[in-house]
Amino acid sequence: MIAPELRTEIIAGIEDGSIVPYLGPGVLADVVSANGTPMPATSEQLILGLNGGRPMAPKLMYEFPRAAMNVELKRGRTAVTRFLDAAYGAADWSRAAVHDWLQALRPTYVIDINRDTQLIDSYAGTPHVLVLGCARIGGSDFRFKLYAYDGVDYTAIMPEQAAPDQPVLFKPMGAPKPQSSYIAADADYVDFITELMGGFAVPSFVKTLRRRKRYLLLGMRLDRDTERMVLADMIYGAAAPAGWALIEEPTDKERRFLARLNIELIEASCADFMAGTSATACV
Repeated sequence: MIAPELRTEIIAGIEDGSIVPYLGPGVLADVVSANGTPMPATSEQLILGLNGGRPMAPKLMYEFPRAAMNVELKRGRTAVTRFLDAAYGAADWSRAAVHDWLQALRPTYVIDINRDTQLIDSYAGTPHVLVLGCARIGGSDFRFKLYAYDGVDYTAIMPEQAAPDQPVLFKPMGAPKPQSSYIAADADYVDFITELMGGFAVPSFVKTLRRRKRYLLLGMRLDRDTERMVLADMIYGAAAPAGWALIEEPTDKERRFLARLNIELIEASCADFMAGTSATACV
């Protein structure tokens, strides 16, 4: 059971910008194609999609970055990029209920570790700043790609050119548009997480923006080390306490990790939290 007062506090915080939605694979649980195929969002779904629907070796099935690294070594980086572009940039997907809910709230800062475009699509026509994670690039101190959207088109910009009063959409694992950029394979994550810890994977204006924010984790399971490390660094400088995580039937490992980050566990689904709205799915 979620106390109505807490729900009201969190929604008000999202609307005024003091609370940041942090989106995981579970927010896409209700997204399907025209023929009813689920959008690949979880690690297992991504691995099966990458391998033509066939399971890979057990050690590769453990986590998508391992499988993506294996494919990259055998077939090249372009094979992974082509799969992600086709999965998220070409197919016609239904809208996620969670994204429709957030679209109505219009958060000024959102972190989305998925690689789809639904968050970006929610801000179509609204000027905003888009941050896409990237890795293993030369000639730059940055490990992100930064774009300004004027309501029609995206333009690549430098951090000092970002408008301070516009919403910021941060997709650390990348997206297929405006130009595809992804964190996918093990080597990507090693580089990206190293740069996160060093401060080079977050634009300077975001470092200022995120100070003393609280976070609402939606659709996040925290039983994989890569996602845990990304989360811990992405919310650096959070308020105390740092926010809330909606997780049904959490594991002991998840409980301990959230306690260490000073994030309160709410044992409920996103649908429970969004009761009374049109949102119906988030696991």
